[in-house]
Amino acid sequence: MTDVVMRPATEADADALHALISAHRTEGHLLPRERDELARHADRFVVCDVNGTIKACAELAPLSRRVAEVRSLVVAKSFRRVGVAARLLEELKTRARAAGFESICAFTHDARFFVRQNFSIVPHLWLPEKITTDCVTCPLFRACGQYAMILPLEAVARYAQPAAVRRVRVA
Repeated sequence: MTDVVMRPATEADADALHALISAHRTEGHLLPRERDELARHADRFVVCDVNGTIKACAELAPLSRRVAEVRSLVVAKSFRRVGVAARLLEELKTRARAAGFESICAFTHDARFFVRQNFSIVPHLWLPEKITTDCVTCPLFRACGQYAMILPLEAVARYAQPAAVRRVRVA
């Protein structure tokens, strides 16, 4: 068993976030992220910290008043298959509901994880907030090969509040 601290990221975590995301990007799953952008938006991230080392992260990025996007959901290769990604996603759902979002979305090359988390695959056009915010300026626009995924949040408990710091045990 390993003690994992799930906590909000801070600007001081930007280098670790950048390293984790960049390492995962080389596997071909993520779009590039700049370190300065990560520092600016660190408050949107939740991280899993193991003995002072960030082993996983995920960002909840608002696209509109109704929709937020799960971005940069990354788990270090040595820390996968123990349920950390699902726990990060649960925390993002709680945060999204507390912030008043009606749904969350994700864009992914591999839909299996998000389908297991009750997301549905939808046409990209169903998420115009994403298209106008990011897609139209992307060099891969209309050729990215990603699945658009959406999850309505009405099933998320309305009373749940995001945790400042939460300890979880993983096998």
